[in-house]
Amino acid sequence: METPVDSFLHADSLVGSSLKEGLARFFGFNQFKGEQEEIMTSLMEGRNAFVIMPTGGGKSLCYQLPALLQEGTAIVVSPLIALMKNQVDAIRSHSDDPDIAHFLNSSLSKNEMVRVKDAVATGKTKLLYVAPESLNKKENADFLRSVRLSFFAIDEAHCISEWGHDFRPEYRRLRDIIDGIGQFPIIALTATATPKVQNDIQKNLGILEADIFKASFNRPNLFYEVRPKENAIRQVVQYTQEHKGRSGIIYCLSRKKVEEIAETLKVNGIKASPYHAGMDAGHRSRMQDAFLMQDVDVIVAT
Repeated sequence: METPVDSFLHADSLVGSSLKEGLARFFGFNQFKGEQEEIMTSLMEGRNAFVIMPTGGGKSLCYQLPALLQEGTAIVVSPLIALMKNQVDAIRSHSDDPDIAHFLNSSLSKNEMVRVKDAVATGKTKLLYVAPESLNKKENADFLRSVRLSFFAIDEAHCISEWGHDFRPEYRRLRDIIDGIGQFPIIALTATATPKVQNDIQKNLGILEADIFKASFNRPNLFYEVRPKENAIRQVVQYTQEHKGRSGIIYCLSRKKVEEIAETLKVNGIKASPYHAGMDAGHRSRMQDAFLMQDVDVIVAT
């Protein structure tokens, strides 16, 4: 349930507020979902936390609100540039101070990076989203060592695990980098982690003693439907045209079929792009960003 918000809050206007007060004043809600409050309490009391929560379950709020309520800047490690921008824009929409949230990644010019660091150094920024590659750079780690930080949030934490579906080698160095910056609470969050992946993440981040929070993955708004396959490509084209402008992913058994269906959809006026291991990593990353930014409606993937 929503409640009126205080318009255009400044970066430090919530510091020292209670969780419920901050939730109402900044985000406009008067109650938490699931274990959100317990997760935030754990983090704000200085304990490490490991959160497994389905997409749409409110993971981001679990570190955004504590960041706003504490002194210093929270560092959020995120693998996707488009996702960083979306989250920064969402936080800024509640404040008249654009410095309340920033991101630091390869998309910024040198002058933009200097401006972001100035905002962090002066204490204006409560949330700084950082790509793991950026955090791996010595000059950025040295800078973070010189400013006041509150905690580290590791989003999409399954990227740490070699057993995960989206392994990112640069994530494996995060614990060493954080230790080089200082001692801070860590909250790791993911929407997908088997027990094996969970253990690997905790071991790699050095948070085996972390408070564990697992939300239910039952999604009543999702359903499975099986349809007889007659003319598959024609059926896919018809279905996407009936839902034009909606987002979706089509999975195929081969790269050849991925390319064929993606091209057919484009010919039929659907904003579609292929996505498979035969494409270079940079191109895949750009396609993923385009999908998240809604420049592409349909991804066809293996």
